[in-house]
Amino acid sequence: MTRRFLFVLGSARSDGNSELLARRAAEQLPPDAEQQWLDLGTHPLPDFEDLRHDSDHVRPTEGNVALLLDATLAATDIVIVSPLYWYSVSAQTKRYLDHWSGWLRTPGLDFKQTLAGRTLWGVTALAHEEQIVADPLIGTLHNSAAYMGMRFGGVLLGNGSKPGDVLADSEALARAKTFFAQEAPFARFLYEE
Repeated sequence: MTRRFLFVLGSARSDGNSELLARRAAEQLPPDAEQQWLDLGTHPLPDFEDLRHDSDHVRPTEGNVALLLDATLAATDIVIVSPLYWYSVSAQTKRYLDHWSGWLRTPGLDFKQTLAGRTLWGVTALAHEEQIVADPLIGTLHNSAAYMGMRFGGVLLGNGSKPGDVLADSEALARAKTFFAQEAPFARFLYEE
């Protein structure tokens, strides 16, 4: 089966450090792996409206919501590319993940069943030397994968604040060379009883 990577760019800045690191990692993908890059700044999503107690969600047929939904369903690998903002994903990225809640409740979509067994990855740049501050972001993605029955490939972390800084992070660039080559295990909730 041909792998189809969807890179969801969630930065407020184009060509930011997270995107630069993700592109370095993507350069290592096999030539037959398809890549789709969607920038949430270029394709903004509306705020998510929770209808679960009022009415059914309806499958979107046009606009950015339909574009992101169709790309998500078609992907074998979803890569969340978001800088670390206040210890978690960016607002644009969080809005994308919030829309998953509606897609889970859209009749006939089978969103959870479709994503089950696929792989969720993350790439982020942070301005802190201590990578532990990214734990909430990692937890968000890991637990989202676990809930969906997905594999979790982990999060490729790089250091950078000013544009282009991450390209000086030799350790992150070395990890990028093998990041997508690893076998991703099925995610399990981080705090199971």
